[in-house]
Amino acid sequence: MARKALGRGLDALIPAGGAEGLEPAGGGLIQIELGRISPSPFQPRQRFPEAAIKELSESIKAQGILQPLVVRPRAKGGYELIAGERRLKAAKVAGLETVPALVRDVDDKSALELSLVENLQREDLGPLEEAQAYRRLLTEFGYTQEELSRRVGKDRATVANALRLLNLPEDIKNDLAEGRITAGHARAMLMAGTQAQMRRIRDAAVKDGISVREAERLAKAGPGKAPAKSVKAPRGDVDIRAMEERLLRELGTKVKIVKSKKGGRIEIQFYTAEDLDRIYRRICG
Repeated sequence: MARKALGRGLDALIPAGGAEGLEPAGGGLIQIELGRISPSPFQPRQRFPEAAIKELSESIKAQGILQPLVVRPRAKGGYELIAGERRLKAAKVAGLETVPALVRDVDDKSALELSLVENLQREDLGPLEEAQAYRRLLTEFGYTQEELSRRVGKDRATVANALRLLNLPEDIKNDLAEGRITAGHARAMLMAGTQAQMRRIRDAAVKDGISVREAERLAKAGPGKAPAKSVKAPRGDVDIRAMEERLLRELGTKVKIVKSKKGGRIEIQFYTAEDLDRIYRRICG
């Protein structure tokens, strides 16, 4: 039986009567030759792992493209992609000549919004990609943080915390983008007083594997506080903490393992319906 996604699709994140000009143009769903589709200048996703594209291409060969791309007409002919770049790249790898697409006549503001929302819903963006897309909506199109949070289905604190990541030094941003530290570690570093202290915490996270909570303690302690390794917990507790940290990196959210005499439980935190959907898809494929 096919898995039923928890989310309700793109319409779940864009309210009825949402972004301007979302009525289909030219009859809606059509087949378009790959060569007539240009990349989107508003694509928030910057990284497209080759292995993931290859895996998706194999799925497309077996089952076709299950979700249409979204495009808009170009003034000089052809179409510009709004949403579905991973599917477009995978379709090229799979050797397809045409792809199904919904044609929508939208302005730049709506194109960026649709592209951001589609990526947030379908396959989580990296934390910096998400933050950069939020900043574009704020600076280029005049959203307030409150309007933005409402449009993308996130609470205002989530949007504000994402934007704070853009204040990190460039080398720490690179560590975050490459997955060497988590967004939780990065937010903890922003609590530090100096960039030197941020980098000490970064080194402890990368080399010694300190937890987000330990990173927060170091940030609050101020400069000169070395990462503590003195108190050794029982072996089982160390293993549990390591498992929690690994699950945090894999799922992108806080995970707590609670042991009992007859087993235990794993608690996975989520903050919105979209966050739950993302975690569900990460676990269940």
